[in-house]
Amino acid sequence: MDHSVKNPAHGGSSSETPRESFGEQLGVFFRRNALWFMIIALAWLLVQDVFGTHGVLAMRRSQVELKKIQGEINQLDEDNKGLQGDVRDLKSDPATIEGIARRELGLARRGDSVFKTEQKPAGPEPDPAKKQP
Repeated sequence: MDHSVKNPAHGGSSSETPRESFGEQLGVFFRRNALWFMIIALAWLLVQDVFGTHGVLAMRRSQVELKKIQGEINQLDEDNKGLQGDVRDLKSDPATIEGIARRELGLARRGDSVFKTEQKPAGPEPDPAKKQP
């Protein structure tokens, strides 16, 4: 009589329950650890929502940049309106044209005298105490 026990892992056959397939084992593993997988997935989504490319922090940075650019646009609009006024004056106001000719080109009317002066270069002023012996 043979009293040896045959182990299915060593090639013998057994009348015990049949082994589960890999797919079945995987299903059991996922069902057993589903809560942990859900927690990890939720944590990952939260991290992505805050720090990701389209997350909360990126959105804040975009809003700050948008406000800065909007301010620059408003400033350029104001400058543009001023320049349009200057163009309108140059096209229609002879006094404006005359003022520019006098100021920038040094032109004068007959009988006017033009005095040209040069500005001193900005530098340190001499100490008055050093001049006196």
